[in-house]
Amino acid sequence: MAHSSDNPADPFKKALAEATKVIAGDGDLTVSYSVDPPGQSGEALRLPQVSRRMTEEEVLLARGTADSLALRHRYHDAAIAARYMPPGGVARELYEAMEGARVEAVGARHMPGTAKNIDARIGHEAERKGYAQIRDRADAPLSVAAGYLIRHLATGRPLPEGAGNVMELWRDFIESQAADRLGGLEEALEDQRSFARFARDLIRDLGYGDQLGDDPDMEDPEDESQAEEGDEEEQEPDSTGEDEDQEAEDEAAPDRSQEQQQDDSQAQVSMDDEPDSEMSEESDSPEGEAPQEPPQPQPVSEADPNYSVYDDTHDEEIGAADLAEPAELERLRAYLDQQLEPLKAAVGRLANKLQRRLQAKQNRSWEFDLEEGVLDAGRLARVVANPTTPLSFKVEKDTEFRDTVVTLLLDNSGSMRGRPISIAAICADVLARTLERCDVKVEILGFTTRAWKGGQSRENWLADGRPAGPGRLNDLRHIVYKSADAPWRRTRPNLGLMMKEGLLKENIDGEALEWAHRRMQARPEQRKILMVISDGAPVDDSTLSTNPANYLEKHLRDVIAMVERRRAVELIAIGIGHDVTRYYQHAVTITDVEQLAGAMTEQLAGLFDRDPRKRARVLGMNRVGRKTRAA
Repeated sequence: MAHSSDNPADPFKKALAEATKVIAGDGDLTVSYSVDPPGQSGEALRLPQVSRRMTEEEVLLARGTADSLALRHRYHDAAIAARYMPPGGVARELYEAMEGARVEAVGARHMPGTAKNIDARIGHEAERKGYAQIRDRADAPLSVAAGYLIRHLATGRPLPEGAGNVMELWRDFIESQAADRLGGLEEALEDQRSFARFARDLIRDLGYGDQLGDDPDMEDPEDESQAEEGDEEEQEPDSTGEDEDQEAEDEAAPDRSQEQQQDDSQAQVSMDDEPDSEMSEESDSPEGEAPQEPPQPQPVSEADPNYSVYDDTHDEEIGAADLAEPAELERLRAYLDQQLEPLKAAVGRLANKLQRRLQAKQNRSWEFDLEEGVLDAGRLARVVANPTTPLSFKVEKDTEFRDTVVTLLLDNSGSMRGRPISIAAICADVLARTLERCDVKVEILGFTTRAWKGGQSRENWLADGRPAGPGRLNDLRHIVYKSADAPWRRTRPNLGLMMKEGLLKENIDGEALEWAHRRMQARPEQRKILMVISDGAPVDDSTLSTNPANYLEKHLRDVIAMVERRRAVELIAIGIGHDVTRYYQHAVTITDVEQLAGAMTEQLAGLFDRDPRKRARVLGMNRVGRKTRAA
């Protein structure tokens, strides 16, 4: 009966959960531990997983994350934050970073024990994102630096190394632009509404006043009904209050929000069809059906016709070479090589191992005793012995996997920053080189967004009055690092782009997977293999804050189901520190990024096995089969 205590981490996790509820001042909170990104949803807090080993890093990260989320729950009012939230992208990032710093600083004043734990969380985040290596201010995010500075000034505590580096890079600039303003921090800190005004003024001092939108304090809530009867230009401030009401309704009834979104998208399609249908009445009946054809290819997703995008005009599919100058790509590539110098020998051995395995499966097969082809030197002896014997020729048979293309789809989200993205980049490089030697074409793609928490599409949504259920609300950036037909030697520097600070943002996996799948379907090769490398579920704050909480995850599942159902592409996935087996049928999860190279080579080598039983063992299909038979 001691089953509950089998895991030595359980007592710690239970104690931390209770302490988190006390700090948050809410005994009804639900605290869970997961490999998914930490966060809060309603009355549920999600903390980083703590393994049985209970390493010091795991414990400190769990404590710091728990304290940070608990303090936010206690000292942060979402309605006030939404009222003063700037609409512009950079301004919004600054506002949210400073509000997060305020919450943690207030908590440190009232509960000093939380300060050390939060320092550990900040230090872990700074190390993961490589902040200590940044030397140029342009490569350091201003919003993060502003948040660090507010926390430092409010608490007087020194920051961890990487965080302190980012703050110091921007400190002179911030203080030169807003020295007088920073002097009022102490008075505004304890009151969120006063601090929101302080933050907006500071954002204006930093040169982003044009992104602040209308001043919320200029509105009179009692006059909202009169404002609605005025000019159309006066209606935007009122939409903020409507948006808060809508968000409250969405939290209370997420199913209703999803139905409303579907109704809105159907209504939009219906409105788009009306002018065409009127024109069709004047034409012949066969042509009259034409206006109904555009909606067929119009849905954003083949996998889910109800998946919608508010504005896709700012999405981009771009080559890596177009995102940086050649000299910068070479510098970034050199930095990548330098970062992975300790792994060079191990990665080289893996590459050689993969090449040997593939070439072993590519053993030449010949047809002998033919009248034409390549002269068979092995049978020349009998010709010498008997000159009347005709010469023998042979022809090499085509091998099965030469007509193959492999696509590597790499998650370029911010959570991959640091060592994970370095390992992913170098392994993509090694696989491209190795498979090219074996006459297998390789394509390397990446996916992220152009902005944090919404880009131009969100700006347009705000300008349009924040309609409900907008669908995906960020600008996609799909990157082609190497096309299948491009030789590796010409595209090698492109992979260094993943080291570029500011490139890695948010991840919308479903659309990226569908994009890669479409590219593969257009290829002439008979066999197509798609390998996805990701470290988590789809995350885009802008989209998830205005749609059902599972909006992006549902779409990813729908796309995966479509790809696996069609069977034109063999789909496998590797999760870095994240269990992706709940999404992908054939997947492997690694807990240490250094295992990535081995996992990739084993998966690919297994795919090229002609023996289906061996291939099944690599992909884990044998386990699925046993479960099915047992059921």
